[in-house]
Amino acid sequence: MKRNDKKSDRRARRRRAACGLLAAALLVSRMIADDEVLTLEQAVKMALSGNERAITADQNVEAASARVLKARAFFLPTINVSGTYTRRPFETVRVIGGAQIIVQSLNALSGVASLNMTIFDSKSLPTLVQANSDKAAEEFATVDSKRMLAFEVGSAFLATLSVDQVMEASRHRNDFAKQNLDAARARYAAGLVSVNDVTRAELEFATAEVGLTQVQGQVETTYLNLGYLMNGPTPRKLRVPDFLLQASDEKPQAADKLVLEAQDRRPDVKSLRMRAKAQSSLAIEPLLRWLPSLILTGRYTYTNEAGLTGRNFNWNAGLTMNWAVFDGLTRNGDYSERKALAYQADLNLKAALRKVELDVRDALVSLQSAQASLKMATVAESVAKKNEAETSELYRQGLSSALQVADAIVRLFEAEVGLVQARYGLGIAYLNLEAALGLDPFGKEPTVEY
Repeated sequence: MKRNDKKSDRRARRRRAACGLLAAALLVSRMIADDEVLTLEQAVKMALSGNERAITADQNVEAASARVLKARAFFLPTINVSGTYTRRPFETVRVIGGAQIIVQSLNALSGVASLNMTIFDSKSLPTLVQANSDKAAEEFATVDSKRMLAFEVGSAFLATLSVDQVMEASRHRNDFAKQNLDAARARYAAGLVSVNDVTRAELEFATAEVGLTQVQGQVETTYLNLGYLMNGPTPRKLRVPDFLLQASDEKPQAADKLVLEAQDRRPDVKSLRMRAKAQSSLAIEPLLRWLPSLILTGRYTYTNEAGLTGRNFNWNAGLTMNWAVFDGLTRNGDYSERKALAYQADLNLKAALRKVELDVRDALVSLQSAQASLKMATVAESVAKKNEAETSELYRQGLSSALQVADAIVRLFEAEVGLVQARYGLGIAYLNLEAALGLDPFGKEPTVEY
């Protein structure tokens, strides 16, 4: 019994050691995963491959391709094959000219192969053009939808970085407030200041702690939103994009030139152009109904009941012309409706071109304003940092009050937050300009991949 107990103890220790090693491995892998730094490129790539909006856009192109396939079917023949087996209770035989002819067999077999092909149908041509134009429009719309999703990810990425930096500023404020509180308590213990200085320092420290807690909640929320857009695990650390450094020194070209380039490049405008083309093609179709259509038909048959003809195989071919001389003015109504829809499509295109011009000019103004704001915020942060350091030093020398120190800490915090907002506001302005110009968040022109 003792040997069995010892063996059981050894097995239990081994299991505990194995569980410990497994837990340690999982902890290490978790730490490695948490330490991974996510770049904007990776975030956009994950969103474009996993977000439902991007997948839905791809399926819209698939549906448009299927409609093109259906439109092409008008120009291809249709072939149908059928066969029939019939069992009868008796067989019928007739003697004609000394020969026995089976009129009705006990087991009857028959087969038919038929072919129908439209040789000429004028309305099928604009239908095919319309389907192809719709497919091209859907491709451009998909590119634009993915492009907008990429910019949404970019904005969320910058917002998360911004809140991260605000939390760093809140930590600085909390550290400065703690140092100020320790100094106030030390000076009060030495009898150099009144209790009011300690109270004021405690109030500022409590305010800083509350602010830090609130910002931590905002950080968690923005990270969750970014993970939702990517449709992946919530990231822990982000890398600052390179274009943030370029944005401060960005000097765009002349607005008129950028507007023309954007109007020619933007996928949403290209999509509307193809929609207008599709509607124009569809408007012609009712007029072409005045022309007749010509259909080729063919039929090949087999039967084991040759009958009086004595032939088991037979075939025939023919041409059928259809001409709708009068259709109750349906053509006229369809033409008027589709002409109005085509005119609406042209108006939508013109409105989009004007909107592109507005977007580009507005983005340029926003970029210039953001660049100026960043310069001002940089100077303000530098001044506030010097003021806080000087005021804290004067307080240690007994030449300033705790109220002045607290005010300097708040001003430094506000200046740091203002600098963060200005920096990432500039990043958003830069992204908005790239979006207005029809580029992706990395300054490249998106291409159709279908």
